[in-house]
Amino acid sequence: MKIFPAIDLFGGKAVRLYKGDYANMTVYSDNPVEIALDFKKCGAKYMHVVDLEGAKNGQTPNIETIKKLASIPDLFVEVGGGIRSIEVIERYINAGVKRVILGTSAVTDPEFLVIALKKFGDKIAVGVDIKDGYVAIKGWTEKSNAEGFEFCKKMQDLGVKTIICTDISKDGAMQGANHLLYRQLAQKLNINVIASGGVSSMEDVEKLTALNIYGAIIGKAYYTKAIDLEKAIKVSNDN
Repeated sequence: MKIFPAIDLFGGKAVRLYKGDYANMTVYSDNPVEIALDFKKCGAKYMHVVDLEGAKNGQTPNIETIKKLASIPDLFVEVGGGIRSIEVIERYINAGVKRVILGTSAVTDPEFLVIALKKFGDKIAVGVDIKDGYVAIKGWTEKSNAEGFEFCKKMQDLGVKTIICTDISKDGAMQGANHLLYRQLAQKLNINVIASGGVSSMEDVEKLTALNIYGAIIGKAYYTKAIDLEKAIKVSNDN
C-alpha cells in the first residue's frame, strides 16, 4: 500500500481542518516545502496536496507553492481542490504535478470529467468525499444527491483509474479510519482506492494494508506525531 502524507494549503501555509470546517483550521507550518522534505526524509515517495482556497473558488491561488512542492525530486505529487476546468488541470500538470483530483466537477459536470479523462488519462483521479452516505461537494459545504458506492462504480465504468475516498465524519477527528467502508470499496470495485480521513494510528495503517488497497493518506496524525511516518511506510510495504 502506498502512503500519501498530506499537505493542505491555505494562504501558502500548511494547515488542517477539523471535519472539513474552514472555521476550525489549525496552521502547522508557514513552510510547506520544509514539511515535504521531511516526508521524503521519512521515505515517502508520494504526497497528497489540497488547495483549500481552490476548493472554494475554483482557482489556483497556491500554484507557486505547489510548483515548489512538485519540483522536489523523486516525489510523486497529486493535487486536488476546486479543479473545474481543463485550463486549471494543464496549469497543474505544467507545474510538475503528476496527478490531479477532480471532486465537485466530477459530480456536477460529468461531461467535463469525460473530456478530462480523454485528454489526460490516468493523470486524472476523482475525490469521493462521503457525508452520511452521499457525495459532498464544494469544499464539503454541500451534500449532492449521488450515493457513495453508486458514484464510485460509475467512476470505474467511465475509466477513472484512481479514487480518493474520504469519510468526512472521520477527517481530522483522530478517531480511526472507516475500515468497513474501504473493505466494501475494495470488494466491490476494480479500481485504485486511496483511503483518506481518520488514519490516525499504526493500527489503522496495518488494517488498511491488510485490505490490500492502493493507498492511504496520512494527514493530521503526521502533524500531531500520532503516527511515525517512517514506520508507517515500512509497515505498508511501500518500498
